[in-house]
Amino acid sequence: MPKMIFVNLPVTDLKRATAFYEAIGAVKNPQFCDDTASCMVFSETIFAMLLTHDKFRQFTPKPIADAKSSNQVLLCLSADSRSDVDDIVGRAAAAGGMADPSPKDEYSFMYGRSFEDPDGHMWGVNWMDLAAAPLQPAMATA
Repeated sequence: MPKMIFVNLPVTDLKRATAFYEAIGAVKNPQFCDDTASCMVFSETIFAMLLTHDKFRQFTPKPIADAKSSNQVLLCLSADSRSDVDDIVGRAAAAGGMADPSPKDEYSFMYGRSFEDPDGHMWGVNWMDLAAAPLQPAMATA
C-alpha cells in the first residue's frame, strides 16, 4: 500500500470550506464526513481533512493559529501542466480564495503559483518538468 498523507485543516465554516475544495478539484468522500469533518480527496494518496474548530481541538491541546495572520505550513500540490496551474488558481479565486499571495515561480523547468483558501491556509500549485530540471538548480544553492 502506498504511503498516504492526510492534511488536517481547521476551518471556521465547514460547508464553505467543502465547497471551496470541491471547486478546485477535490472530491468529497462521504464515508469520512459528518457535520464536523469533510474528507476531500485530491488523489489516491493525498487527502485534506477539513475539521471544525471543535473537532480539530480533539486532536491537540495547542491553540489553533489564525491562518490569516500567521503561518506554520505551506502546502503544495502538483499539476500536470502550466495551464493546469493557472486553472486551479483561477478556480480558487472564483470560489472565494485569494490568488497569488506569494510570488510566482517561473523557471524553464518549473512554474508555480499560489492561493489562500477562505480560512487563510496557503497552497502552492506547481508544474515541473523533472527531465529538464538542472541537477543543481540555482534555487538549491542560493
